[in-house]
Amino acid sequence: MDSDSSHTIEVAVAAAAWQAAVTEPEQVCRRVVGAVLAREADGPSEVSVVLADDAFVAALNRDYRGQDRPTNVLSFPAAAPTLAGMSAPRLLGDVVVALETTEREAAAGGRATVDHLAHLLVHGALHLLGHDHAAPDEAERMEAREVELLTALGFPDPYREAGR
Repeated sequence: MDSDSSHTIEVAVAAAAWQAAVTEPEQVCRRVVGAVLAREADGPSEVSVVLADDAFVAALNRDYRGQDRPTNVLSFPAAAPTLAGMSAPRLLGDVVVALETTEREAAAGGRATVDHLAHLLVHGALHLLGHDHAAPDEAERMEAREVELLTALGFPDPYREAGR
């Protein structure tokens, strides 16, 4: 669990190679997702994060999105009802991140893997909270929110060209 008792963030490292790719990946996940929830969630919330490999994410992407390939991050919002007077955290859903795709994209963008992981976690958590980027105006708002959250956490702007 995270250090903020109003939010629960469970992290499962399903691909052991994450331990070599990012220093203390569980702590990174809790810190980043916790910050998103602290700023964006309406009340106590629960999120599960799975740090997986490309094969795991490709299977999920195929089964749930009809796309037989890995992707960097998948979000699975929960359809849990909100019950009046309920004091338990509201289950928001799951965020699943693919290691090899994350590493490839980070290298291609001249960024550290941990920086790209933070971006993907913010992106995925915002999806769980109802943000989307299907339309250009939605994408602009979501990207601006991502940059704001990442900057507050001390991570670089993922939309700025590397080296600038």
